[in-house]
Amino acid sequence: MKARDCGRSHLKPFLACAVGVFIGVLLIGAEAFTPSVALAKNTRVHSVPVRTAIVPHRFPPWRVAPAHGILLKELKSGHVLYEHDAGKRMSPASLTKIMSALVILERGRLDDFVTISPNAARAHKTHLRVKAGQVFRLEDLLKAMLIVSANDACLAAVEHVGGDEAQFVALMNTKAAALGLSDTHFSNGCGFDGPDHYSTAEDLAALSVIALDQPIFRQLVREERAIITPVNGHRAYVLHNTNRLLGRIPGVEGIKTGFTSKAGRCLIAKVSQNGSDLLLVILNSKRRWNTATNLIAYGLQAAETPH
Repeated sequence: MKARDCGRSHLKPFLACAVGVFIGVLLIGAEAFTPSVALAKNTRVHSVPVRTAIVPHRFPPWRVAPAHGILLKELKSGHVLYEHDAGKRMSPASLTKIMSALVILERGRLDDFVTISPNAARAHKTHLRVKAGQVFRLEDLLKAMLIVSANDACLAAVEHVGGDEAQFVALMNTKAAALGLSDTHFSNGCGFDGPDHYSTAEDLAALSVIALDQPIFRQLVREERAIITPVNGHRAYVLHNTNRLLGRIPGVEGIKTGFTSKAGRCLIAKVSQNGSDLLLVILNSKRRWNTATNLIAYGLQAAETPH
């Protein structure tokens, strides 16, 4: 074969390849500059003008919702900024303790002395490891259940106020009905999974707004750290808030975390910043803190958009 024939034989594939690459670049470039705001099925973005559809960064940076249930709301205006299956019944995990706290504040006396029962001391999952026979003020047990989601403290408080857990749960469900939370039902006071234990992002958002009207609740859920001591002992229990957003994002004011194997990682957060009051409910997310951070940033931006 002559040298020029060899060059020609290699030239054709080279030209074909070059043309292919050129066309590919054009296609990729066209796709890169095509705005995409596709969201997951059953997901709705609210209160953002149609004209912002050409500015993709104003939308949450994902195509598939990063949690099974989401509700993001601006409280002052009442606008829902983002939601995904917000009306779907799901396991609320320790977000349950918001309702428990409301019933305790309504029917209990915070200066009561509460003796830890053997049943409460055996409470599993998250706990302080309090001992049967220890005596705490009811207010300190309320701190432990809201700040570190301690199930032993929660169960002791529930038994004290209700007489037993079953009677207390009846009070919780009566309260839920009175508040119009039609998709909420409780079967225990602390948030363990059960077929008859469920709520929705919408109901939990409404419940949180009501709870925040209670000054003691509002104060406790924003505390990063507290210390409690039994009245009949000297051991101090240090409480570090399970809400990692506190102290890390300006304006975070609580509210509650939750986790079980069925419920996944849950969070309700209240954020006041730049004149906006955001309420965020996340149910069953694998990356709770990343999801919350992104949604809060998006919500603050969306709340500033004229409606």
